[in-house]
Amino acid sequence: MSGAGSNNDVAILGVGMHPWGKWGQSFVKYGVAAARAALADSGVNWKDVDFIVGGETVRNGYGGYVAGATFAQALGWNGARVATSYAACATGAQALDTARARILAGLSEVALVVGADTTPKGFLAPVAGERWDDPDWLRFRLMGMTNPAYFALNARRRIDLYGATAEDFAAVKVKNAKHGLNNPNARYRKEVTAADVLASPVVSNPLHLLDICATSDGGAAIILTSMEYARKMGIAEPVRIKAISTVTPTFPQTIMDMPNFSTDSASAVPAPERTFKESIGYAAYEEAGISPEDVDVAEVYDLATSVELDWIEDLALCKRGEAEHLLRAGETTIGGRIPVNPSGGLACFGEAVPAQALAQVCELTWQLRGQAEGRQVEGARIGITANQGLFGHGSSVIVSA
Repeated sequence: MSGAGSNNDVAILGVGMHPWGKWGQSFVKYGVAAARAALADSGVNWKDVDFIVGGETVRNGYGGYVAGATFAQALGWNGARVATSYAACATGAQALDTARARILAGLSEVALVVGADTTPKGFLAPVAGERWDDPDWLRFRLMGMTNPAYFALNARRRIDLYGATAEDFAAVKVKNAKHGLNNPNARYRKEVTAADVLASPVVSNPLHLLDICATSDGGAAIILTSMEYARKMGIAEPVRIKAISTVTPTFPQTIMDMPNFSTDSASAVPAPERTFKESIGYAAYEEAGISPEDVDVAEVYDLATSVELDWIEDLALCKRGEAEHLLRAGETTIGGRIPVNPSGGLACFGEAVPAQALAQVCELTWQLRGQAEGRQVEGARIGITANQGLFGHGSSVIVSA
């Protein structure tokens, strides 16, 4: 693959998080804490930030809809340009891409990207109201299709196509729980056994309660700068963003991608070479000018244990149907060939929607700096993330040391 290479590089000078949990506070508090941590990590003065991008949170009123300005005001108006992004679970990556684009265009030098959320108890539900032309609302009302229901359909697909088992799904949770033990930002820091997972209540067959991530409060922030600005700060070799992919599906979309209700027909137009989720990673590799074999560590979207296995294959980290084999051989754990979710993933964090794609990049930054104490992937130089935002949104970010 041939990509744009270093001409498109931007520097990650600072990362910060507010620990995940159920804190009962405003999302603004979490975002400000993460932003201040990122500023401190970077050594950048707040007054020097010239662009602020907030990840929108749809459950937190008007302040959540204009999150960029909300965070800018809470940190103290400094005259910076501002933007707000929303792409469901891919929100953080889209916000990061907005900041990167402005830096690469020469319109900004120092950007702060922040995502934070305060979530309701239980599984996510549609925003209140009667909206008969809203596909997200309709999938709940017409099909009863909560998130765990379509996670379960995908899990059943893995069982039917590749021979996956409930024990395989449980093994993903066991691995991620072990990874998250030493992550100070994780909500759940406790080892579990496969027996624990299989003994937990069945939520949507074949997935148990411990197969599915919780909803959480939390925040994450990143200071992004031009390479020239990083050098002025005396940082010759910062962790850098090599690619951000936010591609949409290609017609006809012949693979069921819940919560969409149906697929497109390929009777008149042939199916595309890659599925939607495969195309997300492919575009990132192409832009970065690397191959899947170059990746040392991955942070992927594990809303359910089976979803992690899908993403390993969608990112071409192994062939179709081989993710379970990598898992069983210990290759996706720290110390294996391709560690996946060394942070503990959403299994240990839970969903804080505008923050989670940023949290993945924070984790990879610590990994590539060698600062992921207790969960370090030794020698990691290139990392990749993956998220899906539903209804045509998705993201992948590639970072390198």
